[in-house]
Amino acid sequence: MVVLFDIDGTLIDSGGSGTRSWRAAFQKLYGVPADIGDFSAAGQTDPQVARETFRGALERDPELDELGNLYAQYLLFLADDIWASPSYRVLAGVERTLVRLGAAGAMIGLVSGALEGAARTKLMPADLNRYFVFGAYGTDSPDRAELTRLAIEKATRLHPHVTPAGVYVVGDTPLDIAAASAAGAMSVGVASGAYSTEQLSDAGADHVLASLEDPFPGL
Repeated sequence: MVVLFDIDGTLIDSGGSGTRSWRAAFQKLYGVPADIGDFSAAGQTDPQVARETFRGALERDPELDELGNLYAQYLLFLADDIWASPSYRVLAGVERTLVRLGAAGAMIGLVSGALEGAARTKLMPADLNRYFVFGAYGTDSPDRAELTRLAIEKATRLHPHVTPAGVYVVGDTPLDIAAASAAGAMSVGVASGAYSTEQLSDAGADHVLASLEDPFPGL
């Protein structure tokens, strides 16, 4: 059994740390306190968020070195902000579910639209990195379906008999569910973020949980 988890809205709530860090990066580099919420949607990858916010706030596409500088500044701000975020929290049932999956022999990974550095940084205050053997990130592809396929491919490198049909992809948005479907995996929608159980069910999730306190499929 392989289980891949999204981060924001699924494992943790950063208390707005990512939004503040993007805003600070744009402010430092361009003097514009850009709000990613004005230009991007929940579940998009960091590369999509960066490009769309850049276009929306500055009305042009970023050059390669500009994108590199923006990522670097974002990660630097995030590394400080995440520890100071007053509303940071681990979501209900997360650690218990991770412990139970590990005890059952599941191979646990991350499939996150965040840049790899951002993904690992967001898990540090809760000491959750220790549960995840591998992962695929927005760094690997701006397309969530493609990075989900990559995460499954990485799982096959650890065990050659892994098939997409035996992989559970856990996320809190319809984009997570669509990516799982596109990769041929089972989708588990968790209504711990901005979407309700009804919305996740309507999006085609194979399983829907109110939170990770609910029994996990297959356990």
